[in-house]
Amino acid sequence: MELEISRVRLPSGKEVGLVEALSFCYDLSDTDFQVLKALLNSDGKNEDMLAEQLKISKASINRSVNKLVSLGFVERMKDSSSKGGRPRYIYKSIPVERLIEKITNDFRRCAELFSNIIPKDLES
Repeated sequence: MELEISRVRLPSGKEVGLVEALSFCYDLSDTDFQVLKALLNSDGKNEDMLAEQLKISKASINRSVNKLVSLGFVERMKDSSSKGGRPRYIYKSIPVERLIEKITNDFRRCAELFSNIIPKDLES
């Protein structure tokens, strides 16, 4: 599965894509990104559907959706068709426009944080 197409060249000459940037800022794995992409623009999917679609174990799917929920990239809703036993959940990404805005703002915040420590570390 092709995860990304666009790459940017950093001042060092190294080329990186979105997955590397998300990994750096959010500690997202390739699996987390695959799950996020599978949930984008969908009506919601449960862990079984994601595991089947992505050919990834349910344990890996569970770790990824929990991380994505904690980051605010994905919403978790109780599956109303779930009967008894352990509750089942449906996962849906936040709207793509909101996701882009969140990532963009977080990247700006990261740049601010680094720009604040540069003088301290270089001048000491």
